[in-house]
Amino acid sequence: MLARELALFPEWCVARECGVTWSDAERATWERMCRLLIGSALAQPTVAVHRDWMPRNLMVADPNPGILDFQDAVRGPITYDLASLLRDAFISWDEDIELDWAVRYWEQARRAGLPLGEAMGHDFGEFWRALEWMGLQRHLKILGIFCRLKHRDGKPRYAEDLPRFFNYANRVAMRYVPLAPLVRLLAPLAGHRVSTGLTF
Repeated sequence: MLARELALFPEWCVARECGVTWSDAERATWERMCRLLIGSALAQPTVAVHRDWMPRNLMVADPNPGILDFQDAVRGPITYDLASLLRDAFISWDEDIELDWAVRYWEQARRAGLPLGEAMGHDFGEFWRALEWMGLQRHLKILGIFCRLKHRDGKPRYAEDLPRFFNYANRVAMRYVPLAPLVRLLAPLAGHRVSTGLTF
C-alpha cells in the first residue's frame, strides 16, 4: 500500500500537474527514495493507524475525542498518525511546537508501554527521524492525491495547498543525507508552483 500511495506522486503531480517527464536516471532516483521511505516505515512497530488523523477528523468529546473518517484504518507504523497530526493538510505549526508535541507523545508512549521498538524507545532523535520519514511518504502521497482531485475529479481547490506539502517534503529531504537526491527531483516542481503564482 505504501508503494501504491507513492506512485500517485509521479503520475498525478509530476506528469499531470507540472508537465514534467523524468529521465531514466531521475526515475531510478525516485525508486531509490521510495525504497528508503518504505523500508523505514516497515521497520517500525505496528499499531492501529487511522491514516487521516487531523484536527478536522477529531471532535471535542468527554472523555476522549470523537473520531471521524476512520474507514481507511489499517495496522501500520506507529509514527504514522502523529506525523499526520503534526504535518496537517490544512494547518501548519512552527517546528518548535511540532517538536514539543512529539516529545510529549514519545514520553507518554514510553510510560504507557506502547511498542516503540529498541531504537525509537531509547532515542527521541531516532523516533523523530522515523516520524519525519513517515511524514514524507505521506506528503508525497497527498501531493499526488490533491493533483488527482484537481485533474480527474474537477476539484481545483485542493491545488491551493500544494505549496504546503512541497515545503514539508523539501524540509525533510534537505535534513537527511540519504534523502538529499529527492531535493533535486522536487526543485523543478516547486519552481513550477512559484511560477503559477503559488507561494512556496
